[in-house]
Amino acid sequence: MIQTKFQECIEACGECVVACNQCGTACLNEEDLKHLKKCIQLNLECAAICNATLKVMSIDGQLSAELCRICADICEKCADECEKHGNMGMEHCLECAQACRTCAKACKEMSAA
Repeated sequence: MIQTKFQECIEACGECVVACNQCGTACLNEEDLKHLKKCIQLNLECAAICNATLKVMSIDGQLSAELCRICADICEKCADECEKHGNMGMEHCLECAQACRTCAKACKEMSAA
């Protein structure tokens, strides 16, 4: 694999995609789906944006920095929502929030470079 200037951010985005997919799936298996609707929607959106961002970074795309700013924004929104549920005992939401925070930080650093 070719190492790029984006490698750390690419890896953080990949981990966030996995965490969001796992969180969304786990949320779908909870009993009270109604209060998890926003969380699931943000998981899906965050995973999609992180996936697109890592793909563009992997080809050294011209819009990598702009996509990283968008990615950081959705990651923070997803983390905020997941933390609400994580604080109510949903461990998968806490794990997702952590992955989202890590990704947001990496994306902010990359877009500022």
